[in-house]
Amino acid sequence: MHESERHRIILSAVQEKPVVTVQDIAELTDASEATIRRDIASLHVQGKLRRVRGGAEAVHPPQLGNLAARPFRVSESVNIDKKRAIARKAVDLCDDGDAIIINGGTTTFQMVHYMSARRLQVMTNSFAIAEHLVKHSKCNVSVPGGAIYRDQSLILSPFDNDAIRNFYARRIFIGAQGVGALGIMESDALVIQSEQKLMRQAEELIVMVDSSKFRKRSSLILCPLENVSTIITDEGVPDDAARMVEDAGIKLIVAGSTASGAADAPPDKRGSTSVA
Repeated sequence: MHESERHRIILSAVQEKPVVTVQDIAELTDASEATIRRDIASLHVQGKLRRVRGGAEAVHPPQLGNLAARPFRVSESVNIDKKRAIARKAVDLCDDGDAIIINGGTTTFQMVHYMSARRLQVMTNSFAIAEHLVKHSKCNVSVPGGAIYRDQSLILSPFDNDAIRNFYARRIFIGAQGVGALGIMESDALVIQSEQKLMRQAEELIVMVDSSKFRKRSSLILCPLENVSTIITDEGVPDDAARMVEDAGIKLIVAGSTASGAADAPPDKRGSTSVA
């Protein structure tokens, strides 16, 4: 990743929370911690952030009330090829006429690029997904009521009397901050509340995560593994994570590179691993 791109990601990340660590930024950028320390030092000298022990903070700290979730623009370009391969396999699970829910996120957002010719009934709490589908697809698009969180491009409401409870879906597609033996993890309570409302309206839960998410953890559990029907990931999935998923009776779809020409292979039966 070019230095200017790393600097953009670092400056966005420090607006997410009071202090961002060197380790956090290294994971976001796939750069070494030594490189990130040099980047932080350079941005500190330029007066664009403040260097602190173990990380950096914003010159003008973020306002109270921001979500703990990472900003959309920070995560959008991270592992982009893997996210697109995963998204393509997700759209392959949909048939024209299906009603689906797509939760906001940078991995689920990549689904829109494979939906231009589809005719689906889509409910989404993602402002970015809704806008793209309205402009570039034949899908019918619904959004719930609520406040728009600009950084995450999410529409969230703490109230139950919104459009979500009147929408039924065959499947819901979500991303996650982490996946482990205890379940699917997220980083913000309000995001979890919104996702759980959406999940109650769908028959099947499809989790879309790149392989790095099997090594990440968060302090909040969205749902146990037993609630998940399918997990779609990439070829970097660790062997122990694949066994964990299969032992839980979850269908695991492993998406190969979108350039491989094999991404259209149909998924195997529940409990098996499909490598595209």
